[in-house]
Amino acid sequence: MPPAPGVLARGPWRPDQVAAHWSDEEFVPGEAASAAADAAIVELRERGSPSHDGLSARLADYDASDGRLELELQPMRWSLRLGEDASHALASLCVTRAADGRWLAGRRAPWVASWAGRWALGAGGSVEVGENPTDTLARELNEEWSVAPARLSAEALVRIPSGLVLFVGVAWLPEGAEVTPDHEHDAHAWWPAEIDRWPEEADAPLRAMAALLASA
Repeated sequence: MPPAPGVLARGPWRPDQVAAHWSDEEFVPGEAASAAADAAIVELRERGSPSHDGLSARLADYDASDGRLELELQPMRWSLRLGEDASHALASLCVTRAADGRWLAGRRAPWVASWAGRWALGAGGSVEVGENPTDTLARELNEEWSVAPARLSAEALVRIPSGLVLFVGVAWLPEGAEVTPDHEHDAHAWWPAEIDRWPEEADAPLRAMAALLASA
């Protein structure tokens, strides 16, 4: 069973206060986890997803002290995150806000591997081998929305019920910035700065994440 969900560490940290130390040893999963990953990849292909298996980051350990966040990362098979126990796979979530405080929301296309058909905040994706998760935030924002932040902060490590760990950051866009969604989104919207004014499609996990970040 995955470990209990919750906030593992709370910032904020500047990008230069986050260090990622990579192990040379790849994470070795159990047989059941490997079989679940195999089945997940087959299911993705059957529904036309172009997702390819490979290596990404796993959170092996962390230390949040003295105003810094030190991450111990190791390579792991990307598809392990798709099973019932994601084995501490690490993904970066770049929650994105306009200069006036509005929140960028995008609906994930039905073919994507994670959260298909659901609304999400900003951009997100796998941390590539050797990459610092703070760099992943800006990279995913550019790849998914063709925009760069005016300022960027790392905010929290959050473990969700599947055992996936989110490295959560907030990107504030420049005044007047325009976003262009990529093919992984089939709709997008700017939700009000006030979370209690969000539309019905904003589910409870999204509201909880926004409330966590707004409380900083």
